[in-house]
Amino acid sequence: MDFRDILEKYKAGELGLEEASSKLANQGSDDMGFANIDTNRQKRTGIPEVIYASGKTTEQVRLIVERMYSKGLDILATRASEEMFKAVKTVVPNAVYNALARTISYKHKEENCSENYIAIISAGTSDLPVAEEAAETARFLNNKVITIYDVGVAGIHRLFHKWDLIRNARVVIVVAGMEGALASVVGGLVDKPVIGVPTSIGYGASFQGLSALLSMLNSCASGVSVVNIDNGFGAACQASLINKL
Repeated sequence: MDFRDILEKYKAGELGLEEASSKLANQGSDDMGFANIDTNRQKRTGIPEVIYASGKTTEQVRLIVERMYSKGLDILATRASEEMFKAVKTVVPNAVYNALARTISYKHKEENCSENYIAIISAGTSDLPVAEEAAETARFLNNKVITIYDVGVAGIHRLFHKWDLIRNARVVIVVAGMEGALASVVGGLVDKPVIGVPTSIGYGASFQGLSALLSMLNSCASGVSVVNIDNGFGAACQASLINKL
């Protein structure tokens, strides 16, 4: 029940003043004690409440999913384990798990998305967990997604085999570890927003993704923005907002 429903019911005499006041005061959140679900985030920001599963217990994830499901909210959990997925399946049998992305997702109904699409590019196969997290998130947010994997700068000719797909995207997400150079390469060749996602993939001097992060932040390609290390989720949220402008 949203604000308008509550006010209409109060106006019609179906709700008393105290009950209507209580419902209005609690509108937009559902306090479970250990978690407080933001039920109004989709309307407010265009991005719904999403469960960050890492650091939560399996039981906490299951209970949050159960409450969201009962309220008709679509469900996306990131950084979720297979054990968490098995627990979620007991309350949402049709939930889907992407083991590579470590995401659990469920939508009450599928929506048609526009022909505008987000291209997600990974430099190497080792970057796929982050790229897949971005892809799952972008699809959950009702975007058409094209994935182009393992086209890093060590064999840059592979990138150009997919060039028409890349340049016709509305937004491009580039996921790269090691030195993170692929974001600059793509940013220097397209007239679309490029979101760089540095990953923690690489040998010792990559410093768990810090080298790629600094390379992307220092890019001389002027259309490149950067999210945090391994943050495929954040990149997809930003790309979705751009794609739907």
